[in-house]
Amino acid sequence: MADTLLDDVGDLLWEAADQVVLPLFRKLDEADVSEKAPGEVVTVADRRAEELISSGLRRLRPGSTVVGEEGVADDPGLLEHLRDRGDVWLVDPVDGTANFAAGRRPFALMVALLTDGRPTAGWILDPLAGTLATGRVEDGTLLNGQPVGQDGAVPPLGELRGAAMTRFLPPDTRDRVRAGGRRLGELLPGQHCAGREYLDILTGEQQFALFWRTLPWDHAPGTLLVRAAGGVARRFDGTDYDPAGDGRGLLVAANEQVWAEVHAALLTP
Repeated sequence: MADTLLDDVGDLLWEAADQVVLPLFRKLDEADVSEKAPGEVVTVADRRAEELISSGLRRLRPGSTVVGEEGVADDPGLLEHLRDRGDVWLVDPVDGTANFAAGRRPFALMVALLTDGRPTAGWILDPLAGTLATGRVEDGTLLNGQPVGQDGAVPPLGELRGAAMTRFLPPDTRDRVRAGGRRLGELLPGQHCAGREYLDILTGEQQFALFWRTLPWDHAPGTLLVRAAGGVARRFDGTDYDPAGDGRGLLVAANEQVWAEVHAALLTP
């Protein structure tokens, strides 16, 4: 991977934010927002940002394939490329679209690079916070250019803080998670923006996040960045997250011990 790739893709995300996303924040007309699936909205900012980012990524890696969230909404067959050999980009042009469409923060722009089907690099930009996380699996994670590493410290169980997105959980699992959350310091409801949840783990604002839906553009960038910083991202059954897999349920934590303690508290009968 070229030494400049992390910076180049980071610059591309800032370009999309500055030219497309931020100028439309809190300035969308009714015609600028539509429903692409029941309960799932899309805006002109999503589509325009995906076009800009996708074009830029193809320039950076000629011959590469782009699998974007909005592209998949139009052509689900694009997901078959996640197992391709060579370079495949995953793009979430506006993560947290419901927040963005409602004029709320947070929202993020995210990209992951898969090489021969394996995540090798990731990017998350929260443009309102001015926070850019970049990283590659072999070199670690950077926050605004500064190395990030988990120190291995584990707060007592009663001080652990994290988010659990319970809306889509099966009822029995949802009840178990809510009951187990009483053993923790704070169980947050989530911010409706996976990218911000991952950034908050990297900054130490929270120690874990639990998800049920695990669409690849929502989680490939963040799981790579957390892992590269020394964290853990696994399915509820303990298997590693695979963006091309079909499973549901994901627990992400700052380190192995946090993952084990939170899993025992929230998911173990």
